[in-house]
Order: sequence, then C-alpha cells, then structure tokens
Amino acid sequence: MKVAVIGYGYWGPNLVRNFSWLDGVEVKYVCDLDSDRLGKVRNLFPNVSVTTTDYSEILNDESIDAVAVATPVNTHFQLSKLALEAGKHVLIEKPMTDNVADARKLVALASKVNRILMVDHTFLYTGAVIKMKELAESGQIGEIYYFDSVRVNLGLFQNDVNVIWDLAPHDLSIMSYIIDKKPIGVSAVGVSHVKDSLENIAYITVFYEDTTFAHFHINWLSPIKVRQILIGGSQKMIVYNDMENTEKIKVYDSGVEATPGNKDELYNTLIQYRTGDMYAPKLDQTEALKTECSHFLDCIRNGKQPISNGEFGLEVVKMLEAAQKSMEQQGIKIQLER
Repeated sequence: MKVAVIGYGYWGPNLVRNFSWLDGVEVKYVCDLDSDRLGKVRNLFPNVSVTTTDYSEILNDESIDAVAVATPVNTHFQLSKLALEAGKHVLIEKPMTDNVADARKLVALASKVNRILMVDHTFLYTGAVIKMKELAESGQIGEIYYFDSVRVNLGLFQNDVNVIWDLAPHDLSIMSYIIDKKPIGVSAVGVSHVKDSLENIAYITVFYEDTTFAHFHINWLSPIKVRQILIGGSQKMIVYNDMENTEKIKVYDSGVEATPGNKDELYNTLIQYRTGDMYAPKLDQTEALKTECSHFLDCIRNGKQPISNGEFGLEVVKMLEAAQKSMEQQGIKIQLER
C-alpha cells in the first residue's frame, strides 16, 4: 500500500516514521512547501521515493492509495477534498476542519466516493484511553456522572487558532469516545492576555440530556504542564494522569450513596461515603500513533469504519464551533444540532 504524507512540520515526521515502520506500506511521497524541510526527509527517511512541493503530483499518481494531511487546520478541507475526489483514502490531523459546514461536506464526499475518512485523534489509540473505554463498557464504572479535564502548559501560542481549537480536541474526543451518548449543548468563556493574540485560556462546559456533565480547562499560560482527566461514576472513579510514566490510570472504589432518613432527622436524605481500594491497571505500551496508522490501513484493506471516522470528527468540530460561538457571546449556552 502506497501512502503520501502532506505537511512535514510538527506532526508530519511522526506520521512518516510510523507508516514507514509498518509492514506492507511504502511512504512514496512527502509533500511540503518548505524545501528545507524536505531536505531533512531525505536524510532521515531514505525509503521515501519522492519529496515535492507540488501537491498535484500526488493527486495525479494513481498508485497512491492514501493521503495523510498534517497541515494547518485552515487547509484541511481543501487538501482532503481534492484527495477524496482523486480516489485517495484520507487521514486528517485534528481538528478535522475549522467549521462544521466543511466537516459535513467531507463526510458526505467520502461516502459518495466510497473512501475511508479518518481523523487523527491520536489519544483514542493510547493504552490509557483504551483501558478507560473498556472499564466504561464493562459497567465497572457504573453510570458516568462527570468528566473533568485539565490540559494546561506554558505555550505554544498559535497564530492561526486559539487555545480551544488547539488543545480542546484532545479531551473532547476522549470524552466522546468514553461517554456513549450525544451532548446537547456547550458553553465556554475565554480571554487573551497577550495583545493582538488569540484567546490563550478557556473553560468549556458540555451538557447532556441527563445529569452527566463535562468540564474542560485549557490554558497556554500555565507555569506547569498538567494533563489530567477525572471520571466520576456511580460505582468507581478514574484518575488519568498522562504525565505519569508508569501508573497513568488509577481506579478508585470510591463514591457516595444516598439513603432516605426518617422524618424526625434533620436531613431527610443521608449521604454515606464509600472509600475502598485503588488499583492501577496494566496498559498497552504500544505507541498510539503506530496503533492508529495500523488501524487506518486495516480499515482500508477490510472496508471497515475507523473508530475516529469522519462522523466522529464532525461531532468534535460541532462542539468546538459551539464553544467558539459561546465564548464570543460571554458564555451563553449553544445548543448542538442533532
């Protein structure tokens, strides 16, 4: 299977490396507008046949089966559209597009031309998130009450997207994967502390029809780097700390139970706290991007839909666009289209 990687900036080299290491795959092209970057490709990956600044070479090469797009988000739609129209399967870096309308068009086009469209939500393929999904599906967590995420660090300030579009896709995708129901609304607030710059800190709240509740804190202006998710369930609770080297997932047998009190007591409902054992499950240590690239190619070969397919990517873009609209209106709740 022959693959082309478009964009050799921050993420492109990781895609080239992982596709190159898979059996039965040839990375035939790497395309970038910067010829200096292409020079690095030749030194690091002599297996790559062609480096080019001309995207049309890839589109016109009938031997290319799939294209991985790792370029700025405002270019995702046009590059992916052209690739799908040329009969290529497409893997797009997150977020899928910078607006819902374009995301819908790509999903419809992929269906029309019968090609795989997958979004590079890499965290879904980590051992930690796979384990959390297993715990949720098995019923060990019980009913999920809340999803609370913190993703903060010092930089990197982006020129083309604000902190919502840069950092939130990671945790919104994890939430969407683990919580098996559709949210109904989003609210967000955020500000910029740097003159003539985009918002660098934001808080997003995601609402469901029931009492399930999700909250996200994202920040480019933090003195420390934090990557943490708390999931509270009726049976158990999960702490996911991506900065941990060994015990990224900890499962706590903790919670509360409400029992009715008798009418003479001060409180008609009594809250009892449960604090049990904690354990750290063993996680698959395979590099997430390797698992993801392998999954992408397997879906192409066998005609399966990826975990993070176009529809999944569209749902994330819906929440991002709603958060952007809410932030622009001082945090008003934006209803999500079903």
